[in-house]
Parts: sequence; C-alpha cells; structure tokens
Amino acid sequence: MTIETRKEVCNQLHSKSLMKIGVYKNTDIAFQIFKQYAESFVHAYKDYYPDSEVEVIYANKQPQSFYLQFGSDILLFLLHSNVFAFNRDHEVMRTSYIKEDKNRIYCGQISIYNFLTDSLLYNRYNDLGYLIGRLFINTENHYYIDGKREIGQIYNNFETNIINEDAIKTILESAMRYTINFDLLVPPYDEVKEMKVFEMVEINNQRMPIRTAKRLGFRFQADTGS
Repeated sequence: MTIETRKEVCNQLHSKSLMKIGVYKNTDIAFQIFKQYAESFVHAYKDYYPDSEVEVIYANKQPQSFYLQFGSDILLFLLHSNVFAFNRDHEVMRTSYIKEDKNRIYCGQISIYNFLTDSLLYNRYNDLGYLIGRLFINTENHYYIDGKREIGQIYNNFETNIINEDAIKTILESAMRYTINFDLLVPPYDEVKEMKVFEMVEINNQRMPIRTAKRLGFRFQADTGS
C-alpha cells in the first residue's frame, strides 16, 4: 500500500465513521424523546382516568429499548446500535434529495413492535409480536418511516421531514392508535384443531406453549396495510 493509498483509506475511514457517529447520535436523541413522551403519556392517562382498571405502564430497563403497555397491548421500541443505508431499489434512492448527497442514505433505526400484554404476563414465549413501523433518521435529522397504515402514512417525505418533538409525538400516538385498532382475531379452526402431547403436559405444568398472536393463521399483508 502506497502512502497516497493509505492516506486515502484513512481519510475515507475518518469521514465516513464520523458521519455514522453523527447519525447514531441523532437517532439516540430522538429515542430519548420517545421515552419522555411514552412516560408522559402514562401520567396523562392516569390524570384523565385516576380510577381506571386499565393498566398503563412505561418500562425502561435497557438503554436501547423500552416498552409502553396500555390495556391488552405492548409497544416495544428498539434502538438499533448500527447505521444502515437504503438499498439501491428503495424509493428514496430516486429522489433529488439523495442524488444531491449520497451520505443522506445512511440512517439510524428505531423499530416498533406490537406484543400482547398477556404474552409477557403469562410468560408465553411462543407468542408472536409484529413489527408495525421502522423509523430511519439520517445525518441531517431527516426521517423516513415504513410501516403499517397510519404509521407508514405520516407525511412520508424524506426530503422535508425533520425529526423533532412534534414529529415524535405524532409517531408515538399514531403507533398507539394503530395498535388499539389492531384486533386479536379468532384463528381459522383448521389452524388450531390439533394439540401435541407436550403442549398438554406444559399446560398442566402451568406453562402456555400454545402460540397466540393477533394474526395467527392469517396472512399479515404488508402491501395492504392490514
């Protein structure tokens, strides 16, 4: 490796790494605001309904995750430790915003999953949670969302969307509205008509091996937003 080549590699490493560090910092700041709004929602609900039988809980046990439990649902928020780039076939790659500066494709990621409260309460480890949205934030604090219905339709213009407190509040509330209306449906009979012996034994041992999920036995269609 020549001195010129080594210097070029060092420059590339330095500039790209600093850019990715900046992207992660932006995403982490947004994640902390999500935590603040989730916790404030709990206080607001209890102010509105001080005697409610509905449990609303904010749990923040890990630096890169937290969950908001409300009624029969849990929203789990995960901050990914890595920075991602949109692939060449993604729709944002065709925008003038990206064509002007390729560094804008690098984003931190916050994922939002929906689980059933009873899955956690009864330690039903076979139960499924669903990814309902992914938030991507780049070096300029622009954001892009892909996800289900209300979440994926939040003013999804990467060029103009700036992540701030108002945007984070809208995303959180939209995720909650979607989850509240995302019902647990009765699975088709043929999908649950059989039970294995070990499942019966586990149930008798006060375990719940039978998998439960909001769309178990149904096609979960990302293309229709169902």
